[in-house]
Amino acid sequence: MYLWHMDSNLNNNKQKASTDVLFLIAVVAVVFAATNLRSPLTAVGPVVSDIVTYFQLSNVEAGLLTAVPLFMFAALSGFVGALSTKHPIERLMVLSVILLLIGLYLRVAGTLTTLYLGTAMVGLGICVGNVVMPGFVKKQFPEHVGVMTGVYSVAMNLTAALAAGLSVQIGDLLGMGWKGSLGVWIIPALLTLLIWLLLLLNVRRNSETSKKHTVREKNNLYKISLAWNISLFMGLQSVVYYCLVAWLPVVLQSYGMQAEDAGWMLSYMQFAMIPISFVGPIIASRMVDQRPMMVVAGISFITAILLLLFFGMDYAFAACMFFGVANGLSFGMVMLFFSIRTTSSNLAMRLSGMAQSVGYLLAGFGPLLFGALFDVSQDWVYSFIFLLVIAVLLFYNGMRASAPRKI
Repeated sequence: MYLWHMDSNLNNNKQKASTDVLFLIAVVAVVFAATNLRSPLTAVGPVVSDIVTYFQLSNVEAGLLTAVPLFMFAALSGFVGALSTKHPIERLMVLSVILLLIGLYLRVAGTLTTLYLGTAMVGLGICVGNVVMPGFVKKQFPEHVGVMTGVYSVAMNLTAALAAGLSVQIGDLLGMGWKGSLGVWIIPALLTLLIWLLLLLNVRRNSETSKKHTVREKNNLYKISLAWNISLFMGLQSVVYYCLVAWLPVVLQSYGMQAEDAGWMLSYMQFAMIPISFVGPIIASRMVDQRPMMVVAGISFITAILLLLFFGMDYAFAACMFFGVANGLSFGMVMLFFSIRTTSSNLAMRLSGMAQSVGYLLAGFGPLLFGALFDVSQDWVYSFIFLLVIAVLLFYNGMRASAPRKI
């Protein structure tokens, strides 16, 4: 009997150790996945002029390097969300990183055809990862959704900021110019692939059970008002973010700020997003009703816009801090909504697919309209009024998405 108890305890200890190792691998997998989902895109902007010179591109052709991935997200996120109900999340993430690796290689292969083909493949790989990661967090960390959503958001935003800030320096350090700036992201992608392959091998036995269970979910999300509230909230916060990324330095320079200082203002906004995108989901996940958090985000958005509209560059730093808080909190909240507003990991991925399809479609057109309004009036007033309208609509949909209910 004593020996039997010893064997039982040893087995229990081995099982616990194995579970702890898998938990740690899953945490590392989330962090590495997040590092690949925005940095390959933010690294492009600082070296666009070098790419234009190398290939003799027009401005429209250069703009496609940013636009193609966004429209890939818009066109395919819904399809990926539906696909996620039929395949294990880990398998889809391995596919995501493989597509990303192919795209990263093709993008720097040296011809115009491979540049655009690689850009499209990068967009496709990131699209798959964007959609399935909220479902993975819900499935793998059901008791720690807020914390892991925060970890995921911080890893994504931090590497995105570093990729933008260090892109030129990386290319110079490697002696490869823009090819080094963009090609270096193959290294973290390879590490990410190894980690997810290890995770896939360890969970293969459970994947079929998961698939059978989730295939039966038939909800048509496009007929559910809450799904639309979350999707529009995702899209409208993306419109504000990408308008700022594209135009904030230009706006501040037109107000009289030096180009270098205007660029730093955008960096300040990016770094201000990081702490709130971590803390926000943790706090929100412990609240039954998240509407107070949404009030903070809404007031921050509107305050930032009004500061730039009425005071120009006088309060630009304060406006960037408010934008950072608003964008960081909104991004963390929408990632959290995918988990806490759904009843299963597959439903979370389908909602993620719908929201990102709607969101990136809006995000793709937002900066174009912001710039077009300036062209019409030769003044930024109408552009900021446009952003103010977006912020009000964002706040309305965010408040409805924050009410305590599930799909």
